[in-house]
Formats: sequence, C-alpha cells, structure tokens
Amino acid sequence: MVNTKQSEFLKLYEPVHERFEKYCRARTYGGYPYEDLMNDCLLVAYDKLDSIKDHEAFLRFLIGISRRLLANASRKMKPEPMAESMDPSERDNAETSMKVQFLHWCLSKLPEPQKEALVLYEIVGFSIKEIAESMEVTEANVKKRLSRGRQKLKEVVAEEMQNEKGVKHA
Repeated sequence: MVNTKQSEFLKLYEPVHERFEKYCRARTYGGYPYEDLMNDCLLVAYDKLDSIKDHEAFLRFLIGISRRLLANASRKMKPEPMAESMDPSERDNAETSMKVQFLHWCLSKLPEPQKEALVLYEIVGFSIKEIAESMEVTEANVKKRLSRGRQKLKEVVAEEMQNEKGVKHA
C-alpha cells in the first residue's frame, strides 16, 4: 500500500515539480528557505493525498498548502534580508543570478495579494481563471491585482535603481 501511495504521489508531483519550485523560490525571498517550504509542503500533501478530489489541480493544492505554511511562518519569523534563493545553475551566471535576486527582492516589497497574483501568473504560468480559483476571488479581482502589482513593481524597481545611482555618485 505504501508503494502504491508513493507511486501515485510521484505521478502527480513530477509533472508540476518545476513550476512548484519556481513558485516557492519567488514566494520565499527574504525569509523561509524555499527548499524547506517545498519539503514541508510535500510532507503535508503526501499525508493528505487521499483527500485530493481533483488530481488535475494538484499544483493548486500544493500552492494552497504553501500559502498556509508561509502565513504561519511569517507570524513566527523575521525575514532575513537578501536570503539566497538561487539554484546551482543560476549561480553559474552571476548577472542572471543578480537580476533574479533583485527581482525576488523587489517582489518581496509588494503587498501579499499582488505578489501572489504576479508570482502565479508570471512565474508559475497560471491562467487568470486558475489564479481566481486558487485565491478564491473573481477574475476581475485577479486582473486588478496583476495590474496594481505590475505598477507597484515598476515603482519599486525605479526607486531601487534611483537609490543605486545615488549611492554610486555619493
């Protein structure tokens, strides 16, 4: 029975692994290590495997678990600035690594609903409809969050770029 459960779990998880890892990397910047989030989430998902009704929505199931884990963790821990969230292949390219780290840092400055919508849409690749279902809001609300999140992200990036210029010239 254990081997059957493991096989079933792996069959559900393997196709979504890459997207789930991207989600965890983007959502945990500056706090909970993404590997820990993934492991904790997978343990919970494995325990609750029998409760999954829609196997097509396994990634949304994992993301829902990760949201709850992150919410619990944020109550317990103080974020560490500039936490490393790159995998070895990204470390090989220093410029890419710095850009991704900068993006994750900027994303961490956004309000939670906007950050969640942007990560799910831009990084994980969910459709607006899937995000609406996952976040339990309307599609119009998701579009607003995406629009406001993009605008706020532009402002954060511009502000940081301006601060960087000021530091270099000072």
